[in-house]
Amino acid sequence: MKQMACAMALALGLLGTAHAGRSCEQKPLTAHDIEQGMALAQRTAQALDAEHARSGARVVVLARAGQDLSKYQLRYSHLGWAYKTDAGPWRVLHKLNQCGTATGDLYRHGLGEFFLDDLWRHEAAWAVPAPALQAPLLALLSDSRRAVLLHERAYNLVSYPWSQRYQQSNQWAIETLAMAAEPGVATREQAQAWLRFKAYQPTTLRLGAFTRLGARAGTANVAFDDHPNEKRFSDRIETVTVDSVFHWFSRSGIASAPQALAL
Repeated sequence: MKQMACAMALALGLLGTAHAGRSCEQKPLTAHDIEQGMALAQRTAQALDAEHARSGARVVVLARAGQDLSKYQLRYSHLGWAYKTDAGPWRVLHKLNQCGTATGDLYRHGLGEFFLDDLWRHEAAWAVPAPALQAPLLALLSDSRRAVLLHERAYNLVSYPWSQRYQQSNQWAIETLAMAAEPGVATREQAQAWLRFKAYQPTTLRLGAFTRLGARAGTANVAFDDHPNEKRFSDRIETVTVDSVFHWFSRSGIASAPQALAL
């Protein structure tokens, strides 16, 4: 697919070491992985084109299942904003972690690159933002200057949704949604206030002290010092997950209920 070409980093970073929503284990993709990833990308493009023909939508929230999160009752691991370009192909703007480091950056990828990965499950899911949000989202996502305004490079896989110290991938996505939806939003603090007003509810992970200590000691991209002590020390770690975003969309009407496609 032509969409595999021309990956463009909006900030710093190397594609080969950028990951989100999957393990950092380095292993080469097999021929089967490539075939499956490209097949999923092609079928997703066809489904999104059909949605565009039906409703006129040019922006969707697109998710993948990069790792097994079933022990946390979560199905998907990572989301980004997919938008249909004037030239026709769909592109994905999303945040990726520099694997094994405490930084993340924004990238524009084709659907092939988005799914050409060591996925836990070859499944795509998407939700369509409400018609009133389509134009402002498309304008923001297409503007390389505006798209980075709420991006914070300090990356934390389990960043607290109501703090500005760190930012993980899914958190950047919904804070950017807030900026597109509300013209007065210009800072992360304002974006988070909008999300609270719209009743977004993060996922609460039950992580014991030994799990938290082990994660913090073993990886640079996991931290807990942005979480309130009363929650952290009672093993309640709140963070932005794909599943929580999809549930919020369904409750609020901000976007449609998610649709899924699996190979």
